[in-house]
Amino acid sequence: MVDSIPFFNSLPEDINNKIASLLQVRDLCALGCCSKFWKQLCFSDSIWQSLLTNRWPLLQSPLSPNLKTWRRLYFERHIDLGLRAVSVERFLKACSRNEALEVDDYLQAFEIVNDARFGFEDIQRFLFKPEMSVLVNLIGVHYCITNLGIPGDNLVEVLRTSEISNRHVCVKWWKLGRWIYGYRGRDELLFRWVSLADLATEENEFVLGVLRRGTVLEVLRVQISAVDHKSLPWSYQDNQ
Repeated sequence: MVDSIPFFNSLPEDINNKIASLLQVRDLCALGCCSKFWKQLCFSDSIWQSLLTNRWPLLQSPLSPNLKTWRRLYFERHIDLGLRAVSVERFLKACSRNEALEVDDYLQAFEIVNDARFGFEDIQRFLFKPEMSVLVNLIGVHYCITNLGIPGDNLVEVLRTSEISNRHVCVKWWKLGRWIYGYRGRDELLFRWVSLADLATEENEFVLGVLRRGTVLEVLRVQISAVDHKSLPWSYQDNQ
């Protein structure tokens, strides 16, 4: 690596910056430890400012006067989002009863992710873990669609790579009974079994609509249940 320094010194600065910007963060840090030349390049503010803004495009005015470098801000934000993801998981676990979650609690957990301005990489890294509750995965899918605008095909592929695409949830909602001749009819229970991959398609947009709206107007209650794919009714599995 040391013998290559004269070669890279002869290249334009923008070319060297482009080479460094194509590396993963872990590789960039490793390369920066190889020599003074690479340390100066790989740990430069221009590189880390680009990495930060690309990873968190929703973040506004991210540089704090208390932080000296963009690299430090990058890693502090990475750690902070990891902790927020843990807080989401703990909150949902505390609110879930028999693997069922009320929509108000769900929306409160969603706001934790929304307020933190998670990026797509953060959702994949922190919320799309197969060992997590499917309710945590669901929030990640919901956020990717409504806040990040990730195309359905791209999202489905990421779900498959993360090995969570076939995980299912059951969304139930109770609608106010209709008034007929001065009498209110029986409240109506509706439900839908759906996989995370299915939620990424336009056909199931109405399910996310139910979750977004929560208990409004004629909807009295919305509940989300974690579902093991093996426990689904045989008739449902056969139709997939």
